[in-house]
Amino acid sequence: MSISSTKLQVMWNRLLAVVEEQGQALIRAAFSPIVRECGDISAGIFDCEGRMLAQAVTGTPGHINTMAEAVITLRAQFPVQDMKPGDIYMTNDPWIASGHLNDFLLLMPVFHADRVIGFTSCTSHLVDLGGLGMGPEGSDIYDEGLLIPPCKLVSGGKVNALLMEIVKANSREPVANEGDIYALIACCEAGAKRLSAMMDEFRIDDLQALSDYIIDTSHSATVAAIANLPKGTWHNTLTVDGYDSPITLHASLTIAEDRLLVDFTGTNPCSGKGINVPLNYATAYTVFALRCIIGPETPNNAGSLAPFRVTAPKGCILNAQAPAPVAMRHTLGQMTPDLVYGCLSQALPDIVPAEGASCMYDLPLRNAPTTGEHFAVELVFNGGTGARPRLDGLSATAFPSGVWGSQVETTEAAAPVLIHRRELRSDSGGAGRYRGGLGQRIELSSSIDEEIMLFLSVERVNTPAQGRYGGENGASGRIRLNEAGEGLPSKGEFRIMPGETLIFETPGGGGFGPPEERCRDALRRDIDAGHVSAEAAKIQYGAKS
Repeated sequence: MSISSTKLQVMWNRLLAVVEEQGQALIRAAFSPIVRECGDISAGIFDCEGRMLAQAVTGTPGHINTMAEAVITLRAQFPVQDMKPGDIYMTNDPWIASGHLNDFLLLMPVFHADRVIGFTSCTSHLVDLGGLGMGPEGSDIYDEGLLIPPCKLVSGGKVNALLMEIVKANSREPVANEGDIYALIACCEAGAKRLSAMMDEFRIDDLQALSDYIIDTSHSATVAAIANLPKGTWHNTLTVDGYDSPITLHASLTIAEDRLLVDFTGTNPCSGKGINVPLNYATAYTVFALRCIIGPETPNNAGSLAPFRVTAPKGCILNAQAPAPVAMRHTLGQMTPDLVYGCLSQALPDIVPAEGASCMYDLPLRNAPTTGEHFAVELVFNGGTGARPRLDGLSATAFPSGVWGSQVETTEAAAPVLIHRRELRSDSGGAGRYRGGLGQRIELSSSIDEEIMLFLSVERVNTPAQGRYGGENGASGRIRLNEAGEGLPSKGEFRIMPGETLIFETPGGGGFGPPEERCRDALRRDIDAGHVSAEAAKIQYGAKS
């Protein structure tokens, strides 16, 4: 039966609503604050071939774009003919799922008219999986916690009780882990139920026509956007703090007629600590950054992702191979947008923003091994984004991660932590014609008479966000214990003793354009508004103003 393009577009819009409801089901049911309050998730619907048709707007690129590839991998590993209604598959393998062990990915076949017509999938962050804790100190993946290869979590609607007990037994937060896994299950089930109901409403028996329409339309729109770009190859390097010495990331961006290629050849080798990045995660943020500039109005799916390709030599820090430690892969993975924007800005100078804080300033905290009742919590704070070509940067904003900042009340309810101050950090955005976004200052301490372990892995402490086209750099991040304390390094394991206050200042974004142009723009506005005469302006500021 032929379906009109109008009806296919209506169904596409409905599918986008379905998948957003799916994502909200995960957030509402989750136990961990980083999921429930910060939205550290992904949710998506896939066709029978494993191609992503729609993703929830709520979520992180690191989860969403890795999920798009993970479903294809799991789809190939588990034959469709062996799947039964109520089955759900799971893995947290970093090189399949989302780059580190703490992210669990689930896949559920959707049955309609007694056959598999597609899949729902989702990812979210579990706060603790044992090992050394959520920090960069591991020397290999085995130090970092429990790895679960692709397996069946739910069989015919019955949860694998032994697998659930293994996850709980290897965590300092067993109840939260169990609750978060059930939230992931509920997310898959909600998507499957709504998808089947949509198909009943539109009286279709499969997704083939809709799938082809979504993917072909999105692919064509993305290729058309690429066709309008200048063609060539551009290069950029970005120096980051690293663990114990600076690391240089290299990228080359090639724009062809119908595709883009990013290559990380020249990037430093892997670190001995857990800041290495599997290529699936580096790819996720690289492609997200490019799609923010190139064809951003086209929804994210298999069709719009297809023209982008990312490569890197095996063993470089952006293509870590097992069993490299990768717990804090987001630290460098979230720097890849600034890296590729440095290439793209050479081709499109009037579109690309300045560098920003970029990586999340997250604070994994837990009790010291010899003290108190077990707890583990991961707080998230954000710095300023880079100034845009025609607007200031955004303050304390999650770009590129999309993970919302932790809330004071929720944090104090979930862990023995007292937050004394959380405020914007004055003058932390780089000056320019357009100013970089501001970072923020957070002060916290233990609310009980026990020490707390802190696992740091952040960036922009030694290498601030660079301004673009004459804009000044943003302020560096700064972390210290007590006001008079010396600055802590950007990575490592530390202890907050009773009575000590952790002062956590996130970086500001870089400015865009020379700062004096901002003054000239303000003067022109004053003249246009009649607040000052042109003659007076010439006398006070000179004829060039």
